[in-house]
Amino acid sequence: MVNSFFEDMCKPLNAASSKPSSYTRGPDGRMASPHSNAGTDLDLAERGRLLILSDLHMGSGKRDDLAANGELLIKVLEDYYFPAGWTLILNGDIEELQRFRLAQIRERWMRLYQIFDRFNAEGRLYKNLGNHDEDLVFERNYPYNLTNFIRVRGIIPIYIYHGHQSSRIYMNYNSLLRAGVRYILKPFGIKNISNARSLYRRFSVEKKSYNFSMQNNCISIIGQTHRALIESRGRFDYIKYEIERLCRDYPSSEGEEKHKIEAEVAALLEDLRKLKRKERQDVLRQSLYGNEMPVPCLFNSGSAIGRKGINAIELDDRSIALVYWFAVGHERKFIRRGYYPVECLENSPYRRSVLNQDRLDYIKARIELLGAKVF
Repeated sequence: MVNSFFEDMCKPLNAASSKPSSYTRGPDGRMASPHSNAGTDLDLAERGRLLILSDLHMGSGKRDDLAANGELLIKVLEDYYFPAGWTLILNGDIEELQRFRLAQIRERWMRLYQIFDRFNAEGRLYKNLGNHDEDLVFERNYPYNLTNFIRVRGIIPIYIYHGHQSSRIYMNYNSLLRAGVRYILKPFGIKNISNARSLYRRFSVEKKSYNFSMQNNCISIIGQTHRALIESRGRFDYIKYEIERLCRDYPSSEGEEKHKIEAEVAALLEDLRKLKRKERQDVLRQSLYGNEMPVPCLFNSGSAIGRKGINAIELDDRSIALVYWFAVGHERKFIRRGYYPVECLENSPYRRSVLNQDRLDYIKARIELLGAKVF
């Protein structure tokens, strides 16, 4: 059942794109509705720039996961991405329907829905289903088309999907999990049990998506685990490669730049030691490829409910970037150290930083040269 999802992504979309006439649940556990397609195709050259957000988990205000970053998200969409012509892709778990009713969510987040409406009115909104909001297919008046995945054509094939499809539990038993969250966990104020809080399940989801991408010489962009990934690297791997890059830059640097590199390497080494202590024996599970050469085929946009800001993926016809939005004074420590450039959002306390960016042609070359050989 899980494998069928990955197989469907590689098929032509002409049959999959036809809209079913009634609400159904297929033998593989997936649902369809009059406004839900299996998948959709986008041409990156025609679309321009894509913003990919996932895991907003919009609630009703009480124990609402998005509450801390809601104003930040509204501001950046309204004043940064919409005026600049970006296309918005909401990659699953946007509404928290396992704990709240859609009517409650719409009332609480009316301003955010108004922004979604503006993107949608211009044909610049796409919305994938996640395991926390898959019941949207039963909402007859839901205003946006829903898909299970988006296939982007460009320098290299890119598949955007939430990621829960690689978990048999979420594909086959999500209704039972939803009942447990709503009627057992929620009344007692217990947080959701999800892949984002389980290292083992998180690794399993990412590994399956990683394997699919390597087998098919493509890129996967997922959400689900809430763990921002750039080129298949989590924070643990990223720190190691960042230290290596800084060491390469160090001999040719001079003056203040040399001192900045020294300070940043020292700080990254301390971050690495703390991360090892935090993860203990499981720290190696942070790597998707063990001791092999890294194949940069898996990206994760993180989530909008981080304690210190929002992560997102920005994509155009030449490059892909992991970006971080935050409020001044509440940023992560590695941003505060000043090594990463920071862009100010005019007339606001909000800032944007590009954590990592790379060319798609370079990523394509690495996947083609390393993927089949490593796999």
